[in-house]
Amino acid sequence: MDDQISHTEGQRSYAALLPVAVALSILLAIGALIWAFMLQNRLQKTEEKLAMTDERASTLQQRIYASDARSRAASETFAQRLGTTQAQLDAKAAAIMKQQNVDNARREEAEAKLNENVSAVKTDLGSTKTDLGTTKTDVAATKADLADTKSQLQRTMGDAGVMSGLIAKNHDELEELKHKGDRTYYEFTLQKGAQPTLLSSVKLQLKKVDQKKGKFTLNVSSDDRNIEKKDKTVYEPVQFYSGKNPALFEIVVNNVAKNQVTGYLSVPKGQ
Repeated sequence: MDDQISHTEGQRSYAALLPVAVALSILLAIGALIWAFMLQNRLQKTEEKLAMTDERASTLQQRIYASDARSRAASETFAQRLGTTQAQLDAKAAAIMKQQNVDNARREEAEAKLNENVSAVKTDLGSTKTDLGTTKTDVAATKADLADTKSQLQRTMGDAGVMSGLIAKNHDELEELKHKGDRTYYEFTLQKGAQPTLLSSVKLQLKKVDQKKGKFTLNVSSDDRNIEKKDKTVYEPVQFYSGKNPALFEIVVNNVAKNQVTGYLSVPKGQ
């Protein structure tokens, strides 16, 4: 009796638990389906991301290939240009070396000629030094000849067509002529418009002066006659004859100033 009661209670407990178990099974099944659906979504999104990643990786790879192609092309072009530039540099260097060799040869040739010329000059210098003593010996004679030539150059033709004596261009030279003793000299300074000036037996009067042209006009009174010496110049011997035994008188003007002339009268000794 007790066993039947226990068996009946067991059946009742199992019957009560069965719906719970079924409900749990259904809930578990529903959860599993939900979890599977969510997992499926995640897998799909993951696959989409992987596809996008693959596409990006493919695009990047293509860009890398294109960049490599451009780099290879640029490298080849640069290599070609570098080869051409190097060839040009080599040619230029060869040309410079060739020109340098030519310049060196010319310089050596010029130095050789210069040495030859220096040797020749040294030889000529020795000869010149040898001749220097002879040249110095001849200097004295040359100076003497020069003095004679200078004296001859100081002689000039007078306005009367007679070769004049030595011409003094200043007071010091006139003093030298006085010491020679050949003639008598009278210095004078004549003013334009002044009264005649008596020198020895001759009277001189200045009539006209042209300072710019260095010309003058004199009135010469000698032996009771007047002689006009017109448009005469500096250092020009103004000549005339005077005296009982007519002798050559000379007037030399060595300076022409404004309205004034300076010079000297040359008279033979004894007149």
